[in-house]
Amino acid sequence: MSSLRNAVHRRNHKERSQPLNRQKFGLLEKKKDYIARARDYHSKQDRLKAMREKAAFRNPDEFYFKMINTKTKDGVHLTERNEKFSHDFLKLLNTQDLNYVTQQRDVGRKRIERMQQGLVLLDDDVHDEFAEEEDEDMMGSSSKTIQKPKNHIVFVDNEEEVKKFDPAKHFDTAPELVHRKFNRPRTSQLKKDLTISHLDKADIKAATKERERALGELASRMEREETMAKLESEMTLRKNLMLKGRKKKVGVDKDGLAKYKWKADRKK
Repeated sequence: MSSLRNAVHRRNHKERSQPLNRQKFGLLEKKKDYIARARDYHSKQDRLKAMREKAAFRNPDEFYFKMINTKTKDGVHLTERNEKFSHDFLKLLNTQDLNYVTQQRDVGRKRIERMQQGLVLLDDDVHDEFAEEEDEDMMGSSSKTIQKPKNHIVFVDNEEEVKKFDPAKHFDTAPELVHRKFNRPRTSQLKKDLTISHLDKADIKAATKERERALGELASRMEREETMAKLESEMTLRKNLMLKGRKKKVGVDKDGLAKYKWKADRKK
């Protein structure tokens, strides 16, 4: 019988529409629409009631430091940290995700390392300049970079070997290349590689131009790496500030921004 009942055509009941003389009011409201509208109205009334109670029972002597450390401009809440950054930096800060910034910074750091390994034909001064910039603290530390002495220590057995020690013979290279910390070919390599002395001016000029281009790209990538490091540090700090836990301001960094220290929380 059930199959027969389903086979018989039954009338489709349609919802009542808005009368023609009330078309200007839009669709006719049904009970489910009224329930949604009523719930929204009452939730707003409850929030307004709670705010009125807070205002009524407010302590007039209440004070906390955010009252004087923050301000609003044209209805927009401003923070002390935002005033220290540029517009482009704040745009990145508000639009990028922390995981994405960390990933892009890792990719850029690896690219810088590959470029530095490829620029082995640079002189000592240029190489040390970029190596010193790489060793700087990218997290906003105020301490200056300590330049390491350029020493290569060779251990010998006695004083007689110290007097007879020949660096060129020890490193098996030309005396003019002993001072180098990198790109120090051996004597056998210098004898085999005779093509360098036969390069024409066009090749030398092209190589110099390519080196300058690579240096410019490396400098721009290192500048971007510094910006990404600062961005990652700021995003991590703001994320930690929104978490629970007691903290206190311990000072300012080189950019004048506050540094915080969290109290150790014993885990149960």
